[in-house]
Amino acid sequence: MSARLLDGTRIAEEIRAEVAESVKALAARGIRPGLAAVLVGHNPASEVYVRNKVRACEQLGLYSETITPAEMVSTADLLTVVQALNQRDEIDGILVQLPLPKPIDAKKVLLAVDPAKDVDGFHPLNVGYLATMRPGLVPCTPAGCMEILRRSGIPVEGREAVVLGRSDIVGKPLAMLLTNANATVTICHSRTRNLDEVCRRAEILVAAIGKPGMVAPEMVRPGATVIDVGINRVSDRASFDRFFAGDAKRERQFLEKGSTLVGDVHPKVFEVAGAVTPVPGGVGPLTIAMLMANTVKAASMRRGAAGGVK
Repeated sequence: MSARLLDGTRIAEEIRAEVAESVKALAARGIRPGLAAVLVGHNPASEVYVRNKVRACEQLGLYSETITPAEMVSTADLLTVVQALNQRDEIDGILVQLPLPKPIDAKKVLLAVDPAKDVDGFHPLNVGYLATMRPGLVPCTPAGCMEILRRSGIPVEGREAVVLGRSDIVGKPLAMLLTNANATVTICHSRTRNLDEVCRRAEILVAAIGKPGMVAPEMVRPGATVIDVGINRVSDRASFDRFFAGDAKRERQFLEKGSTLVGDVHPKVFEVAGAVTPVPGGVGPLTIAMLMANTVKAASMRRGAAGGVK
């Protein structure tokens, strides 16, 4: 048995096409959704993420700009930057790229973002809207996970779902989205007892724990749908052999680049599960697609227009 591959790249392209249509519809009304990204310091990964987000905006016809305060910026000065963006009518979405440098109070900065422009869905008001099933902006990665399930024809209602990880960015909001879709949801974390046993109950298992290959085949119910949110870089030979021994394609990639990616799910889970998101090419592409969708949604909600993904 080999699991069905849930192609996040294809689904992301579908969503991006829908976003582009919504952007055209808004343009006919003289509206161009705008996204501002705040990037503090010189974190290489953050710089790549923001660059990809700006490129996506350009491709889909959204306005975008990047604000780059110095790494030594104070919390007070960064709050001033955010408050200025809150006041600008042409900016519909504000993205504060995380992580912020240590001295900055990240929670205070995120709280300062206008909830109507909070395209990351992190503001407590939007979290409350999600918890009480009111219209609002939903965190991008969890929203992308739900789109994978929906567009792959995988039923959620009445299913038993287990979410590994309780972060504010993925685990908690995804558990709420699954609950709102009428799944029975268990959240697991580092203090969960009998973890393997709890995971084996899941008809839908989501791994968002940040540990490479942690979900082993014996933790997975045969035929379950497994959503792998983790992206971990493997650069040592022992870890590579643990996950990809005998995989000639990965071997070539590893030798050429000196590293390869693995999710939070061990590749051998493909032999047990019914459907799995790959890494790369699974959940990852959905995050930026949903950010674009959220920016259009924010523009539509702020201006009283229809818009967003189907």
